[in-house]
Amino acid sequence: VQLQACGGGSVQAGDSLRLSCTASGRTFSTYDMGWFRQTPGKEREFVATINWNGRNTDHTDSVKGRFTISRENAKNTVLRLQMNNLKPEDTAVYYCAAGPRRSARVADYVYWGQGTLVTVSS
Repeated sequence: VQLQACGGGSVQAGDSLRLSCTASGRTFSTYDMGWFRQTPGKEREFVATINWNGRNTDHTDSVKGRFTISRENAKNTVLRLQMNNLKPEDTAVYYCAAGPRRSARVADYVYWGQGTLVTVSS
């Protein structure tokens, strides 16, 4: 059972990045999934969530209009986060997660990826 996140990097403010998270080892197509982020010394915070079939999404206010969560449920489920117009305050380690319900709460997710670092410079 594994969630593998990738796509992070160092960019300038205003640039775009697309994060991906590949789920393998079990059937994740029936799980709701989400993206969270964390900076040193702070709690992990909600970014976006999507239900199992991709029809329902939520994004935290600070990323609405800039970030878009999506997913593909093929042989392996792939979760994505398209991040446009990045800002220095978006700098964080981004984590993908899967759980039984679409939620903004860390505690509602069972499976977590290893994290991918996004650094945005001004």
